Amino acid sequence: MPWKYASSGLVLMAALLAGCSSTSDSSSQPAESSSAAAASDSRCDAAAAQFAVGKSASPALLDQARAKAGAQMARVLGPNDMVTLEYRSERLNLNTDQAGTVNRVNCG
Repeated sequence: MPWKYASSGLVLMAALLAGCSSTSDSSSQPAESSSAAAASDSRCDAAAAQFAVGKSASPALLDQARAKAGAQMARVLGPNDMVTLEYRSERLNLNTDQAGTVNRVNCG
């Protein structure tokens, strides 16, 4: 009977210690993760797309503004369009008036 308790205790101890071990080198991890994050992080720069203010919104203008702003995504928002409150730093918004003229450029 004591052998069963000792062997199950040994198995439990080995499982706990296995959960605490790591196989990666922690000294190189931050450098790799920061460079990977920088490569995948395409933050929007609304100042670079300010040229679109006053122009009529079109797919070509949207694509040109997205490229200049460095954004991954872009959208045209009308004055009565419903939008969510999520902020996405990689998305460019072209806000338009009733006539479809861009009156504001922002990221989010």
